[in-house]
Amino acid sequence: MKDSLRIQLERLAMRLHELDATLADPKVASDMQRFRSLAREQAQVASVVERFRAFQRRERDLSDSHELLADPEMGGLAKDEMAAAEADIVRLQAELQSALMPRDPDDERNAFVEIRAGTGGEESALFAAALARMYLRFCERKGWRSELMSESASDLGGYKEVVFRIEGERVYEHLKYESGGHRVQRVPATESQGRIHTSACTVAVLPEPDEQAELTLNPADLRIDTFRASGAGGQHVNKTDSAIRITHLPTGIVAECQDDRSQHRNRAKAMSVLLARLRDRERNDRAQKEAAERKILIGSGDRSDRIRTYNFPQGRLTDHRIGLTLYKLSAIMDGELDEVIAALAAARAQQQLEAIESGL
Repeated sequence: MKDSLRIQLERLAMRLHELDATLADPKVASDMQRFRSLAREQAQVASVVERFRAFQRRERDLSDSHELLADPEMGGLAKDEMAAAEADIVRLQAELQSALMPRDPDDERNAFVEIRAGTGGEESALFAAALARMYLRFCERKGWRSELMSESASDLGGYKEVVFRIEGERVYEHLKYESGGHRVQRVPATESQGRIHTSACTVAVLPEPDEQAELTLNPADLRIDTFRASGAGGQHVNKTDSAIRITHLPTGIVAECQDDRSQHRNRAKAMSVLLARLRDRERNDRAQKEAAERKILIGSGDRSDRIRTYNFPQGRLTDHRIGLTLYKLSAIMDGELDEVIAALAAARAQQQLEAIESGL
């Protein structure tokens, strides 16, 4: 184990002693909110320290076994013990490294997926629809629930813009790496001479905020408009002004919802999208400040980044952030994204581990 990791674990052991002493203070017990917060931290730290103590015990066992190798009667047992200790040390070190990884507090949240056509005109809109289908098929495979929030259809059946809400287990953890620019290379349906065109879409994945977060918005900062739904949604929707558009005046951020017959429910959904976009803006601002201090290997959240290319003639997907290339584009477009997501998560974990080891 590297010294930097060992130092951090020793610090955690000291922190555990501090927490134990603090929680024993009657004054702390009288403040239930603080007590619960400290108790949660104590449980998390204790779990890591317990593994660290087990790691140290197995290190001592390994050292003791080395000393017994020269003993003719104990040498065989010593070799067996050394093998067992070495296996435990490898396992415990991996668990400790994982436990020290920074946790994204949004990982367990539901998410909004926003897809917008970019350069490429009608072909870009058709690709936006193909991306929407890819993500919805992935959600079906995961057993997640999807809900259309708003859409703006193109003339040929694509999307100028579409927003979905995805609900399920750890949705944001799986989809958060999808934010960025997605480029497609293929022969468009509108191309009569068989030439390959390049177009692009942008995808934004936003964690769904807590319902209580709505209370933090100043009503004076909001402009709420009603309008007649223009997309799919049934005859009733199209005949009433049930669609809602909410504008956050200080930032100019806009959210709308038009898929429900109830104006009240559309307002609640649009407000949820607005809050998610405002939170994402704050996250991006923080990421930009952090990027000035350390190198970020996996996207900064900049929507203009080209993160991935879909090359249909070659059946190839390339994720430019980690240099991943897969020749299984048809399966991926049908929702088989697990291999791509796992590779991105592994690269992120490696980056975090390097940051921990370097003491950043």
